[in-house]
This record gives sequence, C-alpha cells and structure tokens, in this order.
Amino acid sequence: MALTTAAQARTSFDLKSASLPVVAVLLKTTDAAQFAADLAERVADAPGFFDNDPVLIDLAPVRDAEAAIDFAALVAELRRHSTLPVAVRGGNAAQMEAARAAGLAAAPDAPPVRAEAPAPEVREVVREVVREVEVVREVPVAGPGTVVVDKPLRSGQQVYARGADLVVMAVVSFGAEVIADGNIHVYAPLRGRAIAGARGNTEARIFSTCLEPQLVSIAGIYRTTETELPDNVRGKPAQVRLEGEKLLIEPLA
Repeated sequence: MALTTAAQARTSFDLKSASLPVVAVLLKTTDAAQFAADLAERVADAPGFFDNDPVLIDLAPVRDAEAAIDFAALVAELRRHSTLPVAVRGGNAAQMEAARAAGLAAAPDAPPVRAEAPAPEVREVVREVVREVEVVREVPVAGPGTVVVDKPLRSGQQVYARGADLVVMAVVSFGAEVIADGNIHVYAPLRGRAIAGARGNTEARIFSTCLEPQLVSIAGIYRTTETELPDNVRGKPAQVRLEGEKLLIEPLA
C-alpha cells in the first residue's frame, strides 16, 4: 500500500522549464523618492500600463554606489503601479543581501550582449523569442498590405503582420513584441521589442513617435537597450533603418 501511495505522489506533478515574460527595470539611482517620481511620470501617459507584470530589478548601473538602496520602498512603489517585483540581479554583495531581506530573489546576471551583431547565433536568438512569446494575434495577409492595431499591447503579447506593414496606434509596453515582414509604425511609445523585415527584407524600417525600445531588429540585425540610445532619439520621434549590416537610428524631422 505504501508503494502505491509513493507511486501516486511521483505522478501527481511534472517539472518542466518555462519561458515567461519579465519586465526588467534598470535602476539608475539609489534615491527611492526620485525613482518613484520618474516611474509615475513614465506611466502617466498610459493608465493601466502594467498588468501585474513580474519585474526584475537590474542593479548594474548602481553597483558601485555608496548610498544604500531602500528596497522596501522600491518594491512598494512598483507594486503601486500594478507590477510584481520578484528578483534582483547585478548588485554588489551588500545590495543583494539587502534585496533578499526585502523578499526579492537573486537572479543570475545577464551575459554581455554585443549590439548590432549580425552573427548567425544572434539571429537564432531573435527567432527563438518569436516562438516562445505568447501569440495573441497573428494576421495572415496574402500579399502586400497593412495591419492596423489600435489597442495597447501589454507585456507578453505579440502581434505579427505576415507579409505586410504593421501600424500600431497605442503604446507597445515593456515585454510586448511587434513583428512585421515589412515596416513597423508605432504612433505611441515603443517600449517593447520591434522586429521589422522579419523574413529578410533589408529595406524595412521602424518608425515611432516615442522611441524607448527593449530591442529593435531589421532583417535579423538587432540592437538592445544594453546599448543606450543617444539623447537626440531616446523618447523622441525617430526611425530605425539598415545600412549594410549596421542599424542606423535617426531622429524624424
């Protein structure tokens, strides 16, 4: 009888790996009040910007800061804006210990990413992201055309305009993904991932009235926020285009 119970216990669950969308907050100040003010300003233009998204706090920019970080205040502020802070990474030993004391888990540091690298392994990473993110709407188009999306895209959502250009009239949130075989136009803040020319169209472009992306890619060549955008395009109207094997990010007049 004991053997039967043990066998049943072993089959009552399975352990599997999972890939989940997580919003990464790159912390650039140890001042909790300043962080709170900046966060409130960032989400002011999009009520309901977050939808209980899990958050990873990246401490790399403040790793060498002498001032202590009030993790309890940071966690409270993030929760106030409907996020779920779960982990930290990139901090020094004291910071990581303080974060653990505040109930946050220690996540492994991210490996270095080389921007604008057209190597085959980079392209495979981009394709893997497309496969793993939940597809909420895939729009098949027989020939050239345009797909229009007029609702905000939240973290974990993806829109793919197959064989067409994609026009998004609302915010593309952190963790969301827009993909098109042609051009991508976002007439709102672009804060997630944008992949144009998904099938190798090197003439495709990405346009946004407020460029703040996690990742932009054209024909498999990409750039992430590991390389910060210049002041003349960050958060401003800008376009992304390909020149040879280099991404150019330019302000829109």
